[in-house]
Amino acid sequence: MNTVSSRLVHRNLDEPAVLETFRLLEGDAEVQSYLRMANVMAVKRLVYNDHGPVHARITAGSALEILRLATETVEPSCVANGVGDYENAKVIVLCGAYLHDVGNAIHRDRHEQNGLVLAAPILERVLGRVYPHDPELVYRLKSETLHAIYASDDEVPCLSVEAGVVTVADGTDLAEGRSRAPYRGGKNDIHSVSALAIKRVNIGEGDQKPVKIQVEMTNPAGIFQVQEVLGRKLKSSRLEDLVEISAVMDGREVKPL
Repeated sequence: MNTVSSRLVHRNLDEPAVLETFRLLEGDAEVQSYLRMANVMAVKRLVYNDHGPVHARITAGSALEILRLATETVEPSCVANGVGDYENAKVIVLCGAYLHDVGNAIHRDRHEQNGLVLAAPILERVLGRVYPHDPELVYRLKSETLHAIYASDDEVPCLSVEAGVVTVADGTDLAEGRSRAPYRGGKNDIHSVSALAIKRVNIGEGDQKPVKIQVEMTNPAGIFQVQEVLGRKLKSSRLEDLVEISAVMDGREVKPL
């Protein structure tokens, strides 16, 4: 796990259920095997960027941080709709972010739907250990998490704050390390070149909105990633009122989004 993702994950593991969920996901042989297979399919066979364990952890860390900042202004949907409490919302976001790409272990095409098949029994097992005395809560949180996985497809509108957070967080894993393997493997297209231009992604309090995602670039090619990846994710997340995006190069803002 890189330093940024490690810091963001561990900053937000302060509730016992969230910490236990993270430990279970990290130590689950089925989860880790599917994530490794996701990279066999995506990186080795399709020469795409990372969709494996590192991406899962980075997305989870970013999602928990975005949720923390966003919920200073709005309630999580599970709280507003009587599904669970704030701690439950963090568990939903953690599980959704960590498992959103497991479906790549079957195929890249329709991987969100594939992910529902693989994640459903995992969620029952993991959440059942976190909440052993409340099976109804387990099923409610499972439902919310599966929605977050399904809606991580940017063609599917998110219907909860938690799902929106997972979708935006997925779009924040843009930095150069994620695309280095495909680039070295011969993939030299706008996606890989643009990703190599992204040096760092920072998540913090916004100037006009609760959350600001600042993308540091080394050359203007990075704008493609910001617009076509992160921008599309933000639109389908339905969190435009909560998240602002900016791109920075040489200390100057290139283009606010």
